[in-house]
Amino acid sequence: MRCCDVERLWDEMRDGVEPRREHVLAHLRACPECQEIYRENEGIAYCLTCLPPVEPPQSLFPKILEHIQTTVKITVPDSVATIDSPVGKLWVAFRHSGITAVALDRGEGDEAVLTKLQRRLGRGLIPSQAPQWVTDTVNAFFRTHKPDLARVDISDLTPFEQSALRAAATIPPGEVRSYGWIAETIGQPNAARAVGRAMARNPVALLYPCHRVVDSNGALHQYAYGVDVKARILELEGYRTARR
Repeated sequence: MRCCDVERLWDEMRDGVEPRREHVLAHLRACPECQEIYRENEGIAYCLTCLPPVEPPQSLFPKILEHIQTTVKITVPDSVATIDSPVGKLWVAFRHSGITAVALDRGEGDEAVLTKLQRRLGRGLIPSQAPQWVTDTVNAFFRTHKPDLARVDISDLTPFEQSALRAAATIPPGEVRSYGWIAETIGQPNAARAVGRAMARNPVALLYPCHRVVDSNGALHQYAYGVDVKARILELEGYRTARR
């Protein structure tokens, strides 16, 4: 049951017009539909007025905040900037908690690279200038091949993916390990294939060195930017391998 006059009243209230009591009562006396609804709910309204006021417990507000933090995911866009490197132009996404993604521009065009990054992160990107700490972190990798992982944020990845990438980060520069080695290291020896998928999904290439993970026979296998790029990065780190 709907009343056009009441719907119009709600529209006025949304526009900031305060309803006058006499207008509401005049409408109620003249409208059979609203009278019937009033009779249905009058008892409930009376019972509610008889309830004593209740002070909310002091623990309620923290619980509400905790519930919001654990159930509501606010997707704030990351910033993104370009940085030149020995392997080409890098697109680096970052937020206050650290660097969240690194992508190599292989001549696809800015829009294509940004689209891929946004899809991988699952949120928007705002082009900006790289702050000094971001530039320093990337440059330090190519200088020492030992990134400052405290400035890299992989918290959006699954626990398995995080474990696999952290294990990859223990591989010394100039060396490689197999997918099976990563699986053994994280205590899941039968998960070599899943490790391969985690390396393929790595959003922070270079800084978490998935390029140091190879087949059990030493083949460089797949790499998001091509096997040649993987070989070049490894050679920069001092590793030499026969091309397969």
